[in-house]
Amino acid sequence: HRDMEIISIPLEGALQHKDSQGNSSIIRKGEVQIMSAGTGIFHSEFNASSTEEVKFLQIWVLPKKLGVQPRYEQKAFELKTRENQFSLVVSPDGRAGSITINQDAFFSLGDLHSGKELTYLNYLPGNGVYIFVLQGELEVNGQRLTSRDGAGMKAGERLNLKAFSDSEVLLMEVPA
Repeated sequence: HRDMEIISIPLEGALQHKDSQGNSSIIRKGEVQIMSAGTGIFHSEFNASSTEEVKFLQIWVLPKKLGVQPRYEQKAFELKTRENQFSLVVSPDGRAGSITINQDAFFSLGDLHSGKELTYLNYLPGNGVYIFVLQGELEVNGQRLTSRDGAGMKAGERLNLKAFSDSEVLLMEVPA
């Protein structure tokens, strides 16, 4: 692949990664990996276990700048840092300990307890936000969402979330 930002987020189990840059690692829940394919890279992901199932998200984002040197980054994030709040895991500048992406994009994970209400404010006013419910049930700006539901919000729209059960969410803020 080339000229693509590829983010992998394990949900269950362990994911083995290998690429043509010599990177080889295992990624688990609580960790996030980004690969900037840039000028070109071969890669593969597969279940690291012969006995446990693996479930993961792999999200592809168009880069801000084309033809960059391929890059790989992986980081573990403490699950407790996202309890009843949003934890920034991907950003263009590595702020708040996040991993960096070649795009004006911000990914945040949150674990909300039942009854918890949170508001999400964009990092950049021109970005839209796509919310994906990993598990649970919540309301986003009056719309009820359950496990594996997603909803896109226009640039500048404020996100108000209310959990009806313990819920895990991924917010992907990208240029609109």
